[in-house]
Amino acid sequence: MTRKDLIDRVAKEFGLKKKDAEAIVKFIFREISEAVKRGERVSIQGFGAFELRELKKKRVRSPRTGNEITIPYRRKVIFVARFGE
Repeated sequence: MTRKDLIDRVAKEFGLKKKDAEAIVKFIFREISEAVKRGERVSIQGFGAFELRELKKKRVRSPRTGNEITIPYRRKVIFVARFGE
C-alpha cells in the first residue's frame, strides 16, 4: 500500500474529499516523525511502535577487500510490529 492508496481509503471510509484525507494522513505521519526525532517512542496499540536507536561506532572487516573499516555512530528508526494485541 502506498501513501496515495492510504489517502484514497481514508477519503472513502470517512466520506472526505481527497484533499482533506491527504491533510490528515500527512499530519499523522509528520507527528510520528517529529516525536521519533525528539527521541520519543511512538506506540500505536494493535499496530506497532517506532523508536530511535543509537548505534555505537564499530570496527568491522570489509567482505570485499578484507580491510578493517569503522562504521560511524548513527541513529536509526526501528519499527516493531504488534499485530493482534
